[in-house]
Amino acid sequence: MDDEAMTSLDRNGVAGPVPPGRSRGRLADEVYDTLLGQLMSLRIEPGSRVTIDALARELGVSQTPIRDALNRMEAEGLVVRVPHAGYRIPPQITRHRFEDMLEVRLLLEPAAARRSAEQASLEQVNGLRRMLVEMEELEGGAGPTAYGAFGLRDAAFHDLVALSAGNEVIREALARLHSHVHLFRLHRDAQVTHLAMAEHEQIVAAIAARDPDAAAYAMRRHILRSGERFRRIFDEVGDVGVMAAEA
Repeated sequence: MDDEAMTSLDRNGVAGPVPPGRSRGRLADEVYDTLLGQLMSLRIEPGSRVTIDALARELGVSQTPIRDALNRMEAEGLVVRVPHAGYRIPPQITRHRFEDMLEVRLLLEPAAARRSAEQASLEQVNGLRRMLVEMEELEGGAGPTAYGAFGLRDAAFHDLVALSAGNEVIREALARLHSHVHLFRLHRDAQVTHLAMAEHEQIVAAIAARDPDAAAYAMRRHILRSGERFRRIFDEVGDVGVMAAEA
């Protein structure tokens, strides 16, 4: 199949016609986002195997953007290549990994929010506001696809805060954590999205008001409360990552 004949994927992973001239890299990015959404919504379950052929048929694209997206995900530790058998989805994170990830976020993200309040451009602040509107539209969506799409926007929101802080080291470190992928894989709960929205609004309000202390505090409180919400999952069902690995 030629790249010009491929289909495009919207933010919910729904296929549609590709406009003429769509680049291979752009389509690979769309496939990557779609697969991330499927991971977070558990449409692709931990421990399961996926193949390039099967994904190409499911998404209606050629093997090339699938291969590019999976290679990128392998480099980021989101999938594991299985010789002669495609790729395997890793088990969910262990509680120990979860706590380590939370500690790193508490070190970096409040600092990023503080810097964002100090120097974010008006365009970046408006971008954060637009992202909240997009997330609000997805918040009421039903089913795993909407939940995964919300998770992608959640990750993009935190990335934009880091970008507007102007510290690429912090942004790159947070990106390598893929914290939102791992957290949204733990549990699908509409209450999580509702609570996160209110906390995000407080962060944006502080950044827009150019109040560094309030922005750092709002971000720290958001991460702590998010940690409490997801920590309850471990308390209720045990170490999810270990359970998945032993299954």
